[in-house]
Amino acid sequence: MEKAEQASEPPSCLLPPTFMIGCNSRGNWVAQEKSGTRGGLFINCAEALKYAKFESGNYPHAVVMVSGTLELDTSFTTARTDVLQGADRNRRQRRAA
Repeated sequence: MEKAEQASEPPSCLLPPTFMIGCNSRGNWVAQEKSGTRGGLFINCAEALKYAKFESGNYPHAVVMVSGTLELDTSFTTARTDVLQGADRNRRQRRAA
């Protein structure tokens, strides 16, 4: 194995999730994973930070504070739920046939 290969970063599946923290347009605090799979609204920055640290395994560079407005995006969850419901529906139809 070459030295360049040893110094490369680990695969992204081994890296802890990165969370963004900021305020939304209504003044609520938002913590959301960069990929959009996890997150929530919080009453203050400390609670949002506590959540993000817990979810990322307290990894030191896993939290990014966002300046400006950060809106909680729930579209990923909705799309994923639709996919899972469709798969479940297909599975039930195969059993019936």
